[in-house]
Amino acid sequence: MIFMFCVECGSTDKKMVGDICIDCFLKDFQMIEIPENIKVEICSHCNSRIEEGKWTDSFLPEDEIIYRALERNIKISNLVENEIINLEIDQIKGTIANCYVEVVGEVYGVQLDETHDTSVRIMKTVCPTCSKLQAGYYESVVQFRANNRDIKAEEYDKADEVVKRTLNKQSKSDKLAYCPQIAKLKEGYDYYIGSLKSGRKVAESLKEEFGGIIKESPRLISEDKSTGKGLYRIWISIRIPEFEINDFIKHEGKILQVKDIDKNRVVGIDITDHKRHTIPLKESEDITLLKKADEIETTTIISKSPSNIQILDPADYSAVDLDMMDEFKDSNIGDEVKIIKINNYIYLIK
Repeated sequence: MIFMFCVECGSTDKKMVGDICIDCFLKDFQMIEIPENIKVEICSHCNSRIEEGKWTDSFLPEDEIIYRALERNIKISNLVENEIINLEIDQIKGTIANCYVEVVGEVYGVQLDETHDTSVRIMKTVCPTCSKLQAGYYESVVQFRANNRDIKAEEYDKADEVVKRTLNKQSKSDKLAYCPQIAKLKEGYDYYIGSLKSGRKVAESLKEEFGGIIKESPRLISEDKSTGKGLYRIWISIRIPEFEINDFIKHEGKILQVKDIDKNRVVGIDITDHKRHTIPLKESEDITLLKKADEIETTTIISKSPSNIQILDPADYSAVDLDMMDEFKDSNIGDEVKIIKINNYIYLIK
């Protein structure tokens, strides 16, 4: 018969753990390990923090940051079962929180209770994103331009609103959704945008508001010394159409008055028969601007018949006969009507 005895106390009637009895084993056993001093880096600007080597954006109050730091640094022995861990902040002095950790659990069926003292130091620093923001960092430039015309003051005001609204929405998921600079040039505004992703969203939003064509142009700004790869910024051009709402254009032989412009199409009314036509914006190069809306004139009806309507030419007050249109059959002599002159021909405007 082989008798097992504890090599430390000589006991032969206790449960053995390897070469020692359970009492001797548990005498020096620790259920958990935790450092005496824990450091947590917090961004002093946005309160983001480093967890497992990565910056996390979610905002947490200071006590929750301390509790999470304690949890991350606790290592529990695989022998512990049914453990209950209690974390307490005993006192906070400046940037140091004195804490204690209590753990209750079972090891080989024996109930144990253990406490540890530790401290958490909160170290203020600046996260990479806030560092970029403070330095005016940007990844893209959105260039707001117009084809063959000056952009109006009210269009600039509307563009500013669109950019601000878009970045505000983007900021919920992109910390680089900001505009550190607006360059106001003669040919248009350049919006410097923190991230390329948000820059593209801004360009799309401007296109939805004004219509137009978007083009991207990468530019090499430097080289990453560690990898040898080029570092690029992206210039995103949004060029809005030469024509505006109520202007007169020509497309595929039809003369249209523009009634709507969106990110994908131009809607116009044929001024000869008042039928509606839709032109894909990608065909904008095939559209010719004929007259601006401010060139519309007003004149007077001097005579009418079932087939004709006679007006005065505002230029020389001569009588001009035009074909009667259904839209003007209820008009009366002396009524004022709007006209537009295109290629020496006068058109009635509804």
